[in-house]
Amino acid sequence: MMTLFGDPNLWLPATFAALMGLSILIYVVLDGFDLGVGLVSPLATEAERDRMIASIGPFWDANETWLVLAIGLLLVAFPTAHGLILSTLYLPVAVMLIGLILRGVAFEFRVKAPASQKRMWDHAFFGGSAMASLSQGYMLGSYVLGLGTGWGAIAFSLLTAVFLTVAYSFIGATWLIFKTEDILQKKAVKWAKGGIWGVLGGLGAVSIASPLASERIFEKWFAFPEIVLLAPMPIAFAALSMLLIMALRHLPTQNDNWAWFPFAATVALFVLAFVGLAYSFYPYVVPEQLTIYEAAAAPESLIIILFGALFVLPVIAGYTALSYIIFRGKATALRYD
Repeated sequence: MMTLFGDPNLWLPATFAALMGLSILIYVVLDGFDLGVGLVSPLATEAERDRMIASIGPFWDANETWLVLAIGLLLVAFPTAHGLILSTLYLPVAVMLIGLILRGVAFEFRVKAPASQKRMWDHAFFGGSAMASLSQGYMLGSYVLGLGTGWGAIAFSLLTAVFLTVAYSFIGATWLIFKTEDILQKKAVKWAKGGIWGVLGGLGAVSIASPLASERIFEKWFAFPEIVLLAPMPIAFAALSMLLIMALRHLPTQNDNWAWFPFAATVALFVLAFVGLAYSFYPYVVPEQLTIYEAAAAPESLIIILFGALFVLPVIAGYTALSYIIFRGKATALRYD
């Protein structure tokens, strides 16, 4: 079994890196939109907040499972990298976990709490969403610069924290365009129109910083013939961005046929950006410090873990997909009885 696919020291680390990357991408998209709903919630009325939370109610628990899976894969498959990354990013990781806990508690308590306390839990829901989003953005910026600790790296990480938070609020707004109707849908379109420029600016900043931070990444993108072969990616990104901007100008439509497009296009933009980052940093699991092959656990351990991962991954994907199928359509009134 160990030699069935060739050298296990090569294909096993690559397989786990792909599984971990897929888990992170799915988490960023799925939990990104429900964090985004929390970020824009202060802009809505109390009744609208009820409908907004109802739009993510059936999904948010399953969405966060992908984060657990990604961190679990990092721990068991790349223990050296896990220790280095989490020890360097200990503070933002702690802030993220506190934020996720706070928003989870607020999500449940705001429905059951007395009317006089509902506003407090609304603030907690927003605060938890902001803490999780900002900390994830900070970690992304630090990772892009190879876990640097200088003032320049900190400043860039803070900038990325703001941009990722804006990106989450934008995908949250596009989700609301898809899942809501009438006045709330019109408000979501307005929020998306304001947020798209922050999204494009943030993705542009990361795209510029990555090759500037590493000569290796610069060569991977701009050497010949790579620059020609990779040209479809930025072209597709620019085309999708233009289509998204034009779509937002014409929404909502009378028959609501295109309400799905902003969310789908935003997901596609996130996927393109993630693929670009993955290509830039491969084969490093810690940029410029540790490759996936250096950080990987022993092949004998990885082959056993792989069987578990190949069982767990379809189960998580299955119940996630099932929740979206069962609760498809527009969000209804928020009820927990």
